[in-house]
Amino acid sequence: MHPRIAMQILRHSKIAVTMEIYTHVPSESTRKALRKLGKHLGGQVAPEG
Repeated sequence: MHPRIAMQILRHSKIAVTMEIYTHVPSESTRKALRKLGKHLGGQVAPEG
């Protein structure tokens, strides 16, 4: 997702906030948790890998 879209969804007032928080690569356990959360919220889930 483009950072500006994430910024709008998350309602950050500055792109720097979004980039500081969301540009690191999460651990495998974090990615698994996010996939699980996405499934429960009814969204499309990105493939593993």
